[in-house]
Amino acid sequence: MSQVPPPRGFVSTLRMVGPGLVVAATGVGAGDLVAAAKAGALYGLPLLWTAVLGALLKFVLAEGVARWQMATGETILEGWAKMLGRPVRIIFLIYLLLWTFIVSAALMSACGLAAHALFPQLSVNAWAMLHALAGLAFVWRGGYGFFENAMKWAIGVMFLAIVGSAIFQAPPAAETLRGFLIPTLPEGSSIFVLGVIGGIGGTLTLLSYNYWLKEKGWSGAAWMRAARVDLGVGYILTGIFGIAVILLGGLVLLPRGISISGSNGVLEMAVILAEKFGRPGELVFLIGFWGAVATSLLGVWQGVPYLFGNYMGLMRGASREEMTRYTHSRSHLYRAYVLFMTFPPMLLLLLGKPVWLVIAYAALGALFMPFLASTLLVMNNRRDLGELKNGLLANTGLILSLLLFAWLALNRLSAELSKLMG
Repeated sequence: MSQVPPPRGFVSTLRMVGPGLVVAATGVGAGDLVAAAKAGALYGLPLLWTAVLGALLKFVLAEGVARWQMATGETILEGWAKMLGRPVRIIFLIYLLLWTFIVSAALMSACGLAAHALFPQLSVNAWAMLHALAGLAFVWRGGYGFFENAMKWAIGVMFLAIVGSAIFQAPPAAETLRGFLIPTLPEGSSIFVLGVIGGIGGTLTLLSYNYWLKEKGWSGAAWMRAARVDLGVGYILTGIFGIAVILLGGLVLLPRGISISGSNGVLEMAVILAEKFGRPGELVFLIGFWGAVATSLLGVWQGVPYLFGNYMGLMRGASREEMTRYTHSRSHLYRAYVLFMTFPPMLLLLLGKPVWLVIAYAALGALFMPFLASTLLVMNNRRDLGELKNGLLANTGLILSLLLFAWLALNRLSAELSKLMG
């Protein structure tokens, strides 16, 4: 897409908000819902601040990804290829394939659970496969503009349903405000705090923002302000969404002493809401849950194949002009990867997740966020970035992100090693 002129005023910038909403909504999936609901169910409203911090740190990382592209005209993947060379390219491909295989199956399964709760006439696996096929058809037929518009509607439904469900619980104003503004750590809550902060807002899908910016024709330093507003709106909504889920956990599950351990546990909230508000209350929550996981599936199906196309272009030595052929949503590589995301992961629905595959994915996945934060610290502090070089706030946010996600990585690697040894 050809470059378009940047908006001049704040209101005109708000009218153009889109990719930031998409990247934020794509990053909020079943795992984030489970982490936030479990934190609320165990510790209640004092942990509301964790959703805010999680959204803020993901904003810092996504803004860094956008800043690199606006300054250089390259995606972050292209920057890594130049800076780190072939070994990192090979490791990234392994991670991308593992991530795709496991996350695609998990998203199908979560969509199947949500749809089965709404329409139990079909099994969970049948609904899961139907969602994967619907995602395939949606991406295959529609371009980015159609995708963004559809995501905006779905995000609106998801947001209103979950936030509305939380508001109907009549949360106590003083306690809610205190949990939102005053960080506290109840005894034994640290691992759950880290889980919420690390989960809210996505991981690998942050890199898709580069390609959605290109689809919109946003490039150059003049567009950086618009990108910040775009991401700001997206992650503000992400933070509010996380707050709503913690509120639901604290107000619905905590009083009954109910904890959760997976997506099935989230659905227990719908049963309790049905007891309090009848079938309409249950339906509103289930629609919100379905919207959250369905938008994640659509965002991953549409956004992640760009990464594969970009990677293959780099391996073939494509120039910047030639790279467009590799990262276009109609390219053969893009469509081949959408097929890979849709069909092979269905095997995991039938066979379960092989232990070795899960451990390999967990090990590489745990290292991705600290890797992203550390490389953004190096790459975005280069002098040749000019006015888009990192400032104090950006560097502070990236350092905090690096420390937090490195701590999360150590905890996760330790847990996976214990499983392997046990």
